[in-house]
Amino acid sequence: MTTISSNDSLLTPREASIKAAEDVFRSQQRRLRIRRWLLPAAGILTLIFVWAALVYLFKVPPFVAPSPQLVAVTLVNKFDILMANLLPTAIEAISGFLLGNVTAIVIATVFVHKKSMEQAFFPVVVLINSIPVVAKAPILVLLLGNGMEPKIAIAALVCFFPTLVNMVRGLESINPQSLELMKVLSASKTEIFFKLRLLNSVPYLFSALKIAASTAVIGAIVGEWIGSNTGIGALIIQSTFNFDSAMLYATVFVGSVFSVSFFLVITLIERLVVRWQPITPT
Repeated sequence: MTTISSNDSLLTPREASIKAAEDVFRSQQRRLRIRRWLLPAAGILTLIFVWAALVYLFKVPPFVAPSPQLVAVTLVNKFDILMANLLPTAIEAISGFLLGNVTAIVIATVFVHKKSMEQAFFPVVVLINSIPVVAKAPILVLLLGNGMEPKIAIAALVCFFPTLVNMVRGLESINPQSLELMKVLSASKTEIFFKLRLLNSVPYLFSALKIAASTAVIGAIVGEWIGSNTGIGALIIQSTFNFDSAMLYATVFVGSVFSVSFFLVITLIERLVVRWQPITPT
């Protein structure tokens, strides 16, 4: 039996139907939000359960593959060491992220306004990007030394290309009618850039930034593999050589959590900034 409140009884039939539709919509949105969190949590718990079951059933030695319990204990007992090594990796990844993306945005702006520059140098960018990261890392270590500089440079390089491609596409894929209207209104190139091209490119830019947030961490870790005594990458190498698989898994977990957190921060910023979608020209 449905109970009708005194407030609802005063509504007209049209208002009552609108309110009922709003209630249904809110309920659907609530279920979607719950599902969005529950399904990933269920997937992670299933993975951990399967992992623990395989280790137990096949009696896998701890130095080959530790149990989830052993990794959890290592995370707690070695938390200070893990955080101390996460700090330089985080600094390298964030610095490389900023350097690579800012450089990509500047060069994309130049390419859009100087087509001859794009035709001349875009193949060079593609060529550099085609070189594997593990091949670029030793070169940068030789050029920049063994400090943070080569790790930042590697993180910047892996961020650079996706952002450049997306930014060029975003700046170029403006609505022709909008561009024609700006020209009719005697808008300068600067006004067209800031009021039309740049706004249109923001969704494309954030698509690239979310990719770069993860790849920057990978680039920093790869750089630490080549030559470093601290950082997540160095700790991975040390744990592997010492056959300390629990520490290895714990280190990988910490690096993954940081990478996911970085991605979520960029996603949150995107939701706060982007309130529109670009218009794709037909």
